[in-house]
Amino acid sequence: QVQLVESGGGLVQAGGSLRLSCAASGSIFSINRMGWYRQAPGKQRELVAVITSGGSGNYADSVKGRFTISGDTAKNTVYLQMNSLEPEDTAVYYCNANLRRTGSNYNTNYWGQGTQVTVSS
Repeated sequence: QVQLVESGGGLVQAGGSLRLSCAASGSIFSINRMGWYRQAPGKQRELVAVITSGGSGNYADSVKGRFTISGDTAKNTVYLQMNSLEPEDTAVYYCNANLRRTGSNYNTNYWGQGTQVTVSS
C-alpha cells in the first residue's frame, strides 16, 4: 500500500506565501516523478508543477516565476513554495506521484487527498 499525505494549505491574502508538502510512504521501490495539480470549483484539474527523480522541474505558465517545486528523495517528499499568491490560485491542490511499488513491474499513479488553498483579495 502507498499513501500520499499532504499538508500546508490554508487561507492567505493576495501577495502572500504558502508552502505545501507531500510525503509518500509505503512499499515504494522507486519514484519517477512527483507533482502538484489543482482543481478550482467548476474547472478541470490542471497541472501546477512536476519534478522528476533527476530534479528537473516543469511549471504551468500561470505559476512560473511565483511557484517553486523541490524534492527530498531521502524522505520521498515534494514541496511547493507558492509566493505572490493571487485569488486565481484558489483551489484544492492535489499531490501526485508516479512510482513503482516494491515487487511490481510497472509504474502507477497515486494521488493525495487534496489540501485547500484560498487566496483572498
